[in-house]
Formats: sequence, C-alpha cells, structure tokens
Amino acid sequence: MLDPISSTSMKERDRSNMTARAEEGGNTVSVAFPLSMMITGLVGNALAMLLVYKSYKKKESARKHSFLLCIGSLALTDFIGQLLTSPIVISVYLSNRQWAKVDASGHLCPFFGLCMTMFGLCPLFIASAMAIERTLAIRTPHWYSCHMKPRATNMLLLCIWLGVLAFALLPILGVGQYTLQWPGTWCFISTGDSEAPGNIFFASTFACLGLVSLFTTFACNLSTIVALVSRCKRRSSTSQASRQWERITLETLIQLMGIMCVLFTCWSPLLVIMLKMMSNHTSVEHCKPKDSEQNTELQKDCNFFLTAIRLASLNQILDPWVYLLLRQILLRKFCQVANAVSNCSHDGQKQQPMIPTNEIRPAEG
Repeated sequence: MLDPISSTSMKERDRSNMTARAEEGGNTVSVAFPLSMMITGLVGNALAMLLVYKSYKKKESARKHSFLLCIGSLALTDFIGQLLTSPIVISVYLSNRQWAKVDASGHLCPFFGLCMTMFGLCPLFIASAMAIERTLAIRTPHWYSCHMKPRATNMLLLCIWLGVLAFALLPILGVGQYTLQWPGTWCFISTGDSEAPGNIFFASTFACLGLVSLFTTFACNLSTIVALVSRCKRRSSTSQASRQWERITLETLIQLMGIMCVLFTCWSPLLVIMLKMMSNHTSVEHCKPKDSEQNTELQKDCNFFLTAIRLASLNQILDPWVYLLLRQILLRKFCQVANAVSNCSHDGQKQQPMIPTNEIRPAEG
C-alpha cells in the first residue's frame, strides 16, 4: 500500500506530465501558424512571378512592361522576405519559444529585425510606385508612353531596394535598435528605449514612412478611380466600345479597392500602435504573460501589437492574390456575372464577348 507522500508525488508527476503534453500540443498548434503562412506565401508569390514572366515575354504586353516589372518585383520581395524570416520563427517555436537556443551568438536578432524592416517597407514603397504608375497611365497617357520605359522602372525599383536597405542598416551602425519582442519569437524595432542613440528617431521614421506610403497609394488609387469613372460616363452608353469600357472599369475599380483595403487592414494597425507606444514610452519588450501582474493598458497594447505584426506579415501572402492571381481567377468571373445581369436589364440585348485575358487593362497603360 502506497503512503500518502508517494501517492501525492505520483499525482504531481502525472499532473506535470499532462501539463508538458498540453504545452507540447500548444507548441504544435503554434508552429502550424507560421508554417502554413510560409508555404502559402511562397507558393502564391512563386505563381505570381511565373505569370508575370509569361506575360512579360508576350509581344502584345510591351505597353505594360513597367506595370509587370513592379508586380514581379513586389512578388520577388515578398518571396525573399518570407524565405528569410519564416524559417527562423519556425525554429524558435520548435525550440519551445526560447530564442537563445536558436540565436546563441546574438547576431540573429539584428538580422531578423533588419529583414522585418526592409521587407516591410519595400512592398509598401513598391505598392506606392504601382499606384503612381497607374495614375500616370490613366491621366497622362501620352507622357506615360514616352517616359515610362522598363529601364526607368528598373532604376526606380533599384533605388527603392537600396534606399530601404540603407535605412534598415541604421541600427547595425548604431542609430536605433533591434530587440527581441514579446512573446520571444521575433525581433523588431524597439519603441520604448529612449536612451538608445537615435532609437525614437528610427522607430518614428519607420512608422511615418509607412503611413506616407499608405496615403500615397490611397490618393493615387482614388485619383485613378475618379478618372476611370469620369471617362466611362463621357462615353456613349449604347456603343460596343462603351460596354467593353464599363466592364474593364468595373474590374479595375474592384481591384483598386481591394488593394487599398488589404494595405490599410494589414499595415495601419502596426504603424499606429508603434506611434502610440512611442508617445507612451512603452514597448512590447516589457510585455509579460497574461497571468502575471502587468498594467492592463500595456497588456492590451501587447496583444494588439502582436496581432498587428501578424497582419503585416499576412500582407506578404495577400499581395500576389490581390495584384495578380485574384484578378485572373475571380474578378473575371465577377464581371461575367455583372455583364449577364446588365444584359438582362437591357431588354434581352445580345451579350458582348468578354475581353480576352491578355487584353491590356486601362490601369496598366
């Protein structure tokens, strides 16, 4: 017969084993999230680059080479960003969220923060460049056809990459700081350490550059939408060309609104919470588990910041679908339905054929 002490010890061991198994199961669930995001992002961006390559090789696509270069660069940037950061996050999750086991030298955290900064700002700037390109193609078509050559687009993209890389290297050179962030699975810009040289300047500049990029994209896309609607109204509603233009305009408007919704949903929460935490001189480095004693407001900011960074990472997955894959697969189906409804409302007029897939869109020049 077992004594009470031995029985109690066995129960405690069983309870601890159950807790360990539960934590192991939690880690399994947790690691599934970054793993699924990495696979989805790599596949989506690889497909986008393949479609861009095929379209670029077509002779009839010569007028939209600049647009295709921007899309291809965006997909390549997101692909590399996923490839460099996701395996590190997965490795940390597999190490029971102990960053020190993966980064014993301490050099991996600055590298991870640099990647987060560079592959965060680059897609935002490329999206702004694409929005400006579309606005020029619609509002100043003659100037666009004369000046927007592939060489100029390549130079602009190269300047974006080099400029953002130089900015992301500032903490490595002593201006700003990359630190381990809660819950210890990733590194990013520190927002609370005001004593580090240039830390507030670096963090606030990152947030402001991101917000400026978002508003530039929004303003240009809104200008493009207004120009498309205005041009569509000026055309005769009975001609075949007008009917085709209406369908093209509808498809373009849906895509532009989708781009704006995705960008603002994915990036504005992170940029806003960064500015808020800098104004409060707080950082997610100070976050603690839920069951520990912690300021309620800080706990809310910690949870919101973690959600915001996941939304920003989700943008790398959504980019190829919003810019290319979704357009090819879903928007055409939507326009076919809209066209069928429109034909029914025009007293059974004969449905006009849809624009071929390789037709140049007005937003693409």
